[in-house]
Amino acid sequence: MTALWIAAALLVAGFAGWPVTALVFRLARTIDDKADAAKAAEEARRAAEDPSADVTVDGPHAETQNVDGELTAAAEAPSSADSISLPAPTQRILRGGAIIGVLERLGVCLAILTGQPVAIAYIVAIKGLGRFAELKETPVAAERFIIGTLTSMLWAAGTAAVVKVLFLS
Repeated sequence: MTALWIAAALLVAGFAGWPVTALVFRLARTIDDKADAAKAAEEARRAAEDPSADVTVDGPHAETQNVDGELTAAAEAPSSADSISLPAPTQRILRGGAIIGVLERLGVCLAILTGQPVAIAYIVAIKGLGRFAELKETPVAAERFIIGTLTSMLWAAGTAAVVKVLFLS
């Protein structure tokens, strides 16, 4: 019966943790989007109240003066380099994260169920060292790494703790 509870704990920790982590990512994105919208609204409000916002800055373009006395920039013809639009290269951040997340949750759950919590430090160290270069280059990747790791580990630890306390003690 103990083996059945351990197998159930591993299944729940490893595979049911993915939707939980995805939900936390979605929640984090929603919070970030609301914060960005509030920041943009505040900047727009400040610009509307700022009397210096009506001042135009002359650029390197040719200037002409129209009838009303306003300075206007002459229209430029698009260059040949501007007319060709190449798609921006897209790079997926944290590739393989779903598989690594499942393995991480399985490892954390197993470490707690076997009474070896030190193994969790090894899991975090291996994961961090494996992602170090990518995390160093991309702040968005670092944020996703932290959110995903904490969510996965908390889910796995919680699942293991519940099974250990309720069914294996």
